[in-house]
Amino acid sequence: MLVIAHRGASGYRPEHTLAAYALAVRLGADFIEPDLVRTRDGVLVARHENEISETTDVAHHPAFAGRRTTKEIDGREVTGWFVEDLTLAELRTLRAVERLPGLRPGSARYDGRFPVPTLGEIVALAREMGEARGRPVGLYPETKHPSYFDAIGLGLDEPLVAALHEAGYRGPDAPVFLQSFEVGNLRALGALTDLRRVFLAEPGGAPADRVAAGDLRTYDERLAPEGLADVAAFAEALGVHKAFVLPPDAEAPPTAPAPLVAAAHDAGLGVHAWTVRAENAFLPASLRSDRGAEHPGDPGDVATEARWLAAAGVDGLFTDHPDRVVAALR
Repeated sequence: MLVIAHRGASGYRPEHTLAAYALAVRLGADFIEPDLVRTRDGVLVARHENEISETTDVAHHPAFAGRRTTKEIDGREVTGWFVEDLTLAELRTLRAVERLPGLRPGSARYDGRFPVPTLGEIVALAREMGEARGRPVGLYPETKHPSYFDAIGLGLDEPLVAALHEAGYRGPDAPVFLQSFEVGNLRALGALTDLRRVFLAEPGGAPADRVAAGDLRTYDERLAPEGLADVAAFAEALGVHKAFVLPPDAEAPPTAPAPLVAAAHDAGLGVHAWTVRAENAFLPASLRSDRGAEHPGDPGDVATEARWLAAAGVDGLFTDHPDRVVAALR
């Protein structure tokens, strides 16, 4: 069972910072997961979205007030400040903030301390910490909005693969997974590298590039048993919302592998589920603490949820709290 630190130990430190990634490794994570976007001058950096008002203090920098704008990202209007409108030097003047301060006041105490890291810095951290602990720290990068970045001339695939190859990560046995919600860019990555790829999916959604690709299937349709053989042609694993393998209203552990997991394994695909979080707000009602409804930020029984997902047969878990998942799986 792989433990994948979702944006780092993001239950304890502002997400996508070197501090969050380093803490995740110390807490036992096998992989750290950076979401990658690209600056105006072409540098790959880690942010959950290319719009950065929720995860940095950009709104408090008068110098960037004129950069606030509205764009269409994957068919949705988004207003704010965007990584692709800033150079790396400009981005370095900002500091990360907690995205969910109401639920995670402990993490919010670290607001303003950490800069936005580059992919190069994340790779260096993983290699240094892997050498120190005597086994690799895996990398699990996600290309965010790849079709959008292609359209503005800041494609993510080639610089990502080049950086990983230069750092020595090559072939299907390397401790790397490349993930995307889009099909076209996973196929493109397959032409550039033998590193493993992961097809991300969420209930009710569809790939942002489905019209351009001429394939209108939703995620639910692609994850149906008859669609998994096609997925296996461009990915080695699925990265799925946990609702695909464990009902949101679950009250007891599964007694057999989830149907999706069994079908995926039959197709030769691994299954990694996201996201295991300790707070009541993210847990099934049956696993929330006694005051769950009134206190969504209080910790619930996340260990049991992790064990239930393991009983459903998944091969890996994304988590904001790697220490709790590692302890539960032991």
